Amino acid sequence: MTDTPPPSLRLRIDREALAQNWRELDQLSGTAEAGAAVKADCYGLGTSTCVPVLRDAGARHFFVAHWSEVAGVAEHVPAQQISVLHGPLTGADAAYARATGAIPTINSLEQARRWIEGGGGPCDLMIDTGINRLGLSPGDIGDPLTAQLEVRILMSHLACADEDSPMNARQLASFRAAVNAIPHQRKSLANSAGIALGRDYHFDVTRPGISLYGGCQREELHGHIRQVAYPEAAIMQTRVIAAGESVGYNAMFTAPEPMRIGVVSLGYADGYLQNWRGKGALEFEGQPLPVLGKVSMDMIVIDLANAPQLHEGDWVSIPYSVPEASQQSGIPQYELLTVLGQRLKSR
Repeated sequence: MTDTPPPSLRLRIDREALAQNWRELDQLSGTAEAGAAVKADCYGLGTSTCVPVLRDAGARHFFVAHWSEVAGVAEHVPAQQISVLHGPLTGADAAYARATGAIPTINSLEQARRWIEGGGGPCDLMIDTGINRLGLSPGDIGDPLTAQLEVRILMSHLACADEDSPMNARQLASFRAAVNAIPHQRKSLANSAGIALGRDYHFDVTRPGISLYGGCQREELHGHIRQVAYPEAAIMQTRVIAAGESVGYNAMFTAPEPMRIGVVSLGYADGYLQNWRGKGALEFEGQPLPVLGKVSMDMIVIDLANAPQLHEGDWVSIPYSVPEASQQSGIPQYELLTVLGQRLKSR
């Protein structure tokens, strides 16, 4: 079989930065142990790349959303260390949990019944304390079914941890009430931003996600979190356009003078979204290369005035410090990473 040619997109992952981010978040968690949210292909950065790094750094609790994510994570860590947040939606899910050893997160009385009737076993239990997504409603906490569960980690999820909101304290109080009502082995409330709220929110296990991969939602995390993802793209063509010529769909950019431009192998199918129009700039050796006109599905056009030495086949970098890129583009930090397309991760 003929080998596939080298890609014109690549995503460099700073593994040491990823490991250091976990160690920092673990230290900031105080006496609690930091786990790792690795759902959505490790927030878009690649399960096969990131999970071994997090494992070797010391993580022992891994959180995914879907059952389909278990197999990829279990290639690198014991399935008993994987918690599936969406829980057993069907009997097949419950059977899969027992067959693999992955831990289901129970979110409702129906899920509790499904798990118990299938034979039960260790599970995690999510309590809703105000975010009104998945989780056992406070009014259901006293149901006899909950007493039959073998709860490994009792958890809830903060809705406003990235803000100084009174809701944080309300959720903390609700969680403490649940803690007193349900037998369990360990407790978990804080996500990445929740870690920064202080030791009252740490309990036994914290569940950092976005900050592992370079995101900072609170000032307290700045200085602790390093950039992890470094996308790069190749220039496919260079050309000179005359004053008055336009670039891209809908002629959104018109050259004010003769310009040398580059067509880059990067577009919204790769996660470089339309939000960057008029704001984005790629870089070469620290020099900005502004994006001209609309972002297309598979390509963008950049101004090469600051890097006249660049030609077809040369590589340029995509500034992707998550907090800074979010502020510049208006794209939430979580989305910046999870929208990265598969073509960036093809090698």
